[in-house]
This record gives sequence, structure tokens and C-alpha cells, in this order.
Amino acid sequence: EVQLVESGGGLVQPGGSLRLSCAASGFTFSRYSMSWVRQAPGKGLEWVSSVNGVGSRTSYVDSAKGRFTISRDNAKNTVYLQMNSLKPEDTGVYYCAKFHYFGSYYPPYDYWGQGTQVTVSS
Repeated sequence: EVQLVESGGGLVQPGGSLRLSCAASGFTFSRYSMSWVRQAPGKGLEWVSSVNGVGSRTSYVDSAKGRFTISRDNAKNTVYLQMNSLKPEDTGVYYCAKFHYFGSYYPPYDYWGQGTQVTVSS
């Protein structure tokens, strides 16, 4: 059974940092690209970042470039999102998602975690 479990969210002041983690199980983690996707209050899903299976290719939404860093540790079956210089508009529920196709770097996704809440507020 595939499971994705996010952690690391919380309340942080503007300008602060958080590190999100997503622990994966039930599949060969290193063979699949992973993404972080967020949902702000009252809005739809927004793709944030992706990383390929070996961690050599990363992509970011423009608003996250220079502030967020996605990485993965295949020995620990975990993908991370380091978020620095956080802004109130980064507030939302952050989900990790597994790409459906082996070796693909493009959606669709087939599994999602339960999400972790990030709130950026003074």
C-alpha cells in the first residue's frame, strides 16, 4: 500500500523558515518523481515544486524560486521542501504527490499525502 506522510508544517512569522518532509512507503521511491502542491485558503491547488527520482532535476513555481529548495533522500524514502523567507501568501496546506508513471517528470499524480498546514503570520 502506497503511503505518503507529510510533516513539518506550523505557524511561522514572515521571513521565517520551515522544512517540510514527506515520508513515502509502499513503492520503489527512487524510481518516481515527486512534487509538492499547496492549497491556499479558499483557492485551488497550486503546484509548487518537483524533483526527479535521482534528485538531479528540480523545478519551481516562479513565486518559490530563490526561496524554496526541494530535495530527496532515497535511502530514507523521504522528500523535503526547505522554505525560507516565507511570506503570508505562502500560507496553505502543503501536499506531497507521487507521479503516476515510472521515470516521468510530468503529471498525472496517483497518490497524495494528507497534507501539512503552513501558516505565515505575525
